[in-house]
Amino acid sequence: MGIVVGIDIGGSTTKIAGFDGNKMLVPVQISASNAIASLFGAFGKFLYDNSLELSMIEQVNLTGVGSSNVTQKIYGLPTYKVDEFSANGVGGGYFAGGKNDFMVVSMGTGTSYVRVQNNVPTHLGGIGIGGGTITGLSKLMLNTDDADKIQEMAVDGKVGNIDLRIGDISNKPLPGLDLEITASNFGKASSRASCEDKAAGIVHMVIETICQTAVLIANGNNIKDFVLIGNLINFPECWRVCDMIKLMYPDVNFIIPEDGEYGTAIGTALAARCCLKPV
Repeated sequence: MGIVVGIDIGGSTTKIAGFDGNKMLVPVQISASNAIASLFGAFGKFLYDNSLELSMIEQVNLTGVGSSNVTQKIYGLPTYKVDEFSANGVGGGYFAGGKNDFMVVSMGTGTSYVRVQNNVPTHLGGIGIGGGTITGLSKLMLNTDDADKIQEMAVDGKVGNIDLRIGDISNKPLPGLDLEITASNFGKASSRASCEDKAAGIVHMVIETICQTAVLIANGNNIKDFVLIGNLINFPECWRVCDMIKLMYPDVNFIIPEDGEYGTAIGTALAARCCLKPV
């Protein structure tokens, strides 16, 4: 069997993951405003980075909002589409370590929540908060939408100068609420705040909202394990937020996997035949 490629054509980036049997090849992502241009640009880079010939590709699977623009086979290869929620579920399962009941939190331009129970994905909902929120607010407040620059500034900033915490309004912890828990995002911000502190506040607010929402959804579904995928897992703040949430909910378990930013593309490549619709 040849190589199967999964391509996630998102709102701001296109990501590709491929498998040669059970071996995952070097994944690729590029940014481009045009879905078709980003698709073929990423595909070419994937072939180059993995020293592959086009003849070695057996099948191409597509997902993401940009895949709706694709109406013909890619380079004449067998080409299929996979619905994004199924791809998220399968991709999360790749990182779940054999768990049978967990939630996949896909942090893209916005965020979706997919429960996987006995290998069956179910979309639980989503919110319009995600990477697009970070870049949009950064345009307004920091005059940049460059994700790398935003991340660099956020690392140098202090969210404690921006957010109002329990410790700012109480000299002792409240029931179930440590002094470091956020009482109000941007509740302590001033007009003199540095760009670094603003960046830290933006990133923290978005990731905290995403992860808190996941836990609140899970509370009604008895889910304890969460697999985080998407580019936001590369922000160091993601780890700090997860640790903070565990102070409130000690039983929850966040999995932030290596290569998790490619989770949807990985799930697209590994999707079962029943999930595939030919182009």
